[in-house]
Amino acid sequence: MGDQQAYDDLPDGVVVADADGRVCVVNRAAQRLLATTADIAVGRQLREVLPLTDEQGRDWWACSDPWGGLSSRTRQTERSLSLAGGGNLLATASYVRGPDRALVRVVVCLRDTAARERIERSRANLVSTVAHELRSPLTSVKGFTATLLAKWERFNDDQKKLMLQTVNADADRVTRLITELLDVSRIETGRLELRKQVVDLPAALRRTVAGQVAAGAPESRFVVQEDGALPEMWVDPDKVQQVLGNLVENAVLHGAGTVTLTVGPHDGGAVITVSDQGEGIPDATTTRIFTRFWRGDRRGGTGLGLYIVKGLVEAHGGSVAVGRAEGGGARFRFVLPAGTPSFLTE
Repeated sequence: MGDQQAYDDLPDGVVVADADGRVCVVNRAAQRLLATTADIAVGRQLREVLPLTDEQGRDWWACSDPWGGLSSRTRQTERSLSLAGGGNLLATASYVRGPDRALVRVVVCLRDTAARERIERSRANLVSTVAHELRSPLTSVKGFTATLLAKWERFNDDQKKLMLQTVNADADRVTRLITELLDVSRIETGRLELRKQVVDLPAALRRTVAGQVAAGAPESRFVVQEDGALPEMWVDPDKVQQVLGNLVENAVLHGAGTVTLTVGPHDGGAVITVSDQGEGIPDATTTRIFTRFWRGDRRGGTGLGLYIVKGLVEAHGGSVAVGRAEGGGARFRFVLPAGTPSFLTE
């Protein structure tokens, strides 16, 4: 009973057959994947319980032949195989042999392909998104540089300056995309490094607004509020500035009215909110807004900005959430702990 319970506790499907090829264990996950029960499967031949075929439609058991194959073989690597009744599974087999190399039992591990397919679709989406986002600025860069090289003498200084400014802006777009991709990679692999120092958060909010004003947004559209004295905040200044930049840019581009930035003390750390007076975000989408490639009803962009915001805030030990502002628009709120110097946590 103990062994069966241990098998049942495993998240993957497990089917065990004895030296004669008869099934002796089918755990709960395998019963679910195979749409069978232990009462039906136990005692039957493994080939019958698991009628697997490969990509060419060949009987996998005839090809792998654990009972009649080489005695030196101890496993089958993971492969995507089809069940005779329909459906695909990821299967891995282990051949347990005795001291004389005779087969003692066969252990087959089964996984649903749905998770793998989701990962593959996510990778395909990433490649498609990157290709789409790179095409436009690189086409512009190539077009303007080729024109300048071929017809330099035909343009006056103002025309040349305008073309070079466009090239520079498109190069910045490419650089930003690459930075986003690197951030996503570091967040997902847990390799995101924080270089903490004491940061003046109200000043960081004002710098973010100044950047938007320099980019053409009217200064009158922004309000910065300080709600009390903050503790000494040890955070990564570049990462916090990136979070603020993403949230404020999101409010400017997709919100409306006044964009209000508020910072104040919270539970020994700080809380920052960024709100606008636009239509806001529907409640049905708030659970997905921080996922990769989320764009809502918008077109363009990578859909990675808010995913990165969440990753950067959580890397500091904080949290971020979205709700409805008093004026009806979107309200992003993130909390940062006061933190400690990096050299004290290494």
